[in-house]
Amino acid sequence: MPLNLPTWRRPFRSSTTTSSPNDDDNPGYPESQGQGESDEDVKSDGTLQYTLAKGGNDSLPSYQEASGAPVESRSPLGYAVGPATIVFLNVSKMIGTGVYSTPSAILNGTGSVGLSMVYWALGFFTSLASLSVYLEYASYFPNRSGSEVVYLEQAYPRPRWLVPTAFAFVSAVLSFTSGNAIVLAQYLFRISGHVPGDWELKGVAIAGYTAAILVVIFHTRFSYWVSNAIGAVKVLTLVFISITGLVVLGGHVSRVPNPHANFVDAFKGHATPYGLTNALYRIIFSYAGYENAFNVVNEVKNPVKQLRRNGFLSLAIVAVLYILVNLAYFAAIPQADLRQAREIAASLFFTNVFGPSNAIRGLNFLIALSSFGNLLAVALGQSRMLRECGRQGVLPFPRFWASTRPFGTPLGPYALKYALTVLMIAAPPAGDAFNFISDLQVYPSAFFNVLMAVGLYVLRYRRRRLFGPSSSSSGAGGFRAWNAVIVFNLCVQVYLLVMPWYPPAGGAYKGDVSFWYATYVVTGIGILIGCVVYYFVWTRVLPRLRGYRIRQETIVFEDGAQSHRLVKVPVDELAHWDATHDAAGRPLGLQRGREESSWEVGKNVVNEKVGSE
Repeated sequence: MPLNLPTWRRPFRSSTTTSSPNDDDNPGYPESQGQGESDEDVKSDGTLQYTLAKGGNDSLPSYQEASGAPVESRSPLGYAVGPATIVFLNVSKMIGTGVYSTPSAILNGTGSVGLSMVYWALGFFTSLASLSVYLEYASYFPNRSGSEVVYLEQAYPRPRWLVPTAFAFVSAVLSFTSGNAIVLAQYLFRISGHVPGDWELKGVAIAGYTAAILVVIFHTRFSYWVSNAIGAVKVLTLVFISITGLVVLGGHVSRVPNPHANFVDAFKGHATPYGLTNALYRIIFSYAGYENAFNVVNEVKNPVKQLRRNGFLSLAIVAVLYILVNLAYFAAIPQADLRQAREIAASLFFTNVFGPSNAIRGLNFLIALSSFGNLLAVALGQSRMLRECGRQGVLPFPRFWASTRPFGTPLGPYALKYALTVLMIAAPPAGDAFNFISDLQVYPSAFFNVLMAVGLYVLRYRRRRLFGPSSSSSGAGGFRAWNAVIVFNLCVQVYLLVMPWYPPAGGAYKGDVSFWYATYVVTGIGILIGCVVYYFVWTRVLPRLRGYRIRQETIVFEDGAQSHRLVKVPVDELAHWDATHDAAGRPLGLQRGREESSWEVGKNVVNEKVGSE
């Protein structure tokens, strides 16, 4: 490359220098990685440095920017995720209570039966577009679990640790699952016919979530088995409703005298912009979970091929079942009754078809089981996401996040999720406070989804510039999303980012809380801004005031887990630190490609002292 390029574009060269690999204040960077890699093992583009790594999940070697969490050459969580688990991880998260409770709200929002069915089909295409984006990201980084954690980290590596810090904080603080636990408790009480008090409901919700966490905390493979079994029951339940609906449409159920009534003038009705927006939001909520298996990529053998095949399969299964179930509802339930059903569309269906019998109690049990399976699937996926956040080094106590001892499971992330969920169940009173806290997750999530969609083009551009034109045609696993699909996904995500600002039909104080409807939006933005302020104070202001700089080092634990840890290096020791560590934070003697999972290597790295010989 010509020597007259600006400093930030100068490439990596194999010689020595005293410039800093990790100092964003210094645009130069080390001209020797010191690990004995060949030039092909380390690539440099301006201030970005890419290292080549390979996991133990039969994926191809892949490059990632060095500030990202280290690739674990052997997953301490094992490789228990096969095709069935991929399908049911996604299915169990998608099929919660949405398909049982949202059809009424979607019908009211769209204004007609026909448009309601179009929306359920539209949900498939929006999810398919997002799934394609996730899959291309996974093909670039097939050795890393955690989905958005990894993809945002690699799409936005500069300013160093900014996006990881914001995402890690939001993911950790808002990782509670109190809403799903409350729904589980509500359906358990419906089985008994008892109307619970507030603390009865909260107590059962805490007990239900405790049971879910105990299932996943002691054994990884067993937790997948349980999740798969419940996922199969979910699918069979929807298959039963679908077949029953087809029987009703055929005119074979005497309790439903006119099963075709709702399909006459199916598109007759009136819809408002707010209603259509609200309906789309609920549709996307009902399909949420198609991406869950991307959280366990490093536990999947040949991950890109398996995710491509089984990810699409799980989404197709759910989409077909959703459409057939809604056909069943419209065949058995008069439109006026369904509009007023709110959360009991499935109960109305069973009552109209089978009469007021124990069938309703059985349905409530199946929905409660579906809610429990959803808790398991969310816990399995989010625990890997939180673990990856911790492995980046931007959260304190790396051992707490990364270690899988003593049960071979991510105990730290499970513990955090459990503590926050119990707190959010017990502390906020029912009503405004609970709804507000639940809504807080919406806007930061929409913001990061937009960054994900844009980041794929950023990543393609960098890879094309670094590795040549053919490198962005596909990832390591050979998958590339169509541009039209990415643009469609970006439009959907931007729509969801703008949508919460649209006021409800009754005015600014007629949302799901008694105060201003967009308070949760402003609070969510405030959280993101607070993360940015914290980042600059932590990485810029305090280091300058106190005479140190932040560097990352790689640590290896006794179970083979690896993590980054951010350390404070005094300014007068920076030259020595940078001369004895590579860009990823490994001491120079640690060769890439050798086994890094032994306890002796782990001890040497953990005990490495700043400035020691």
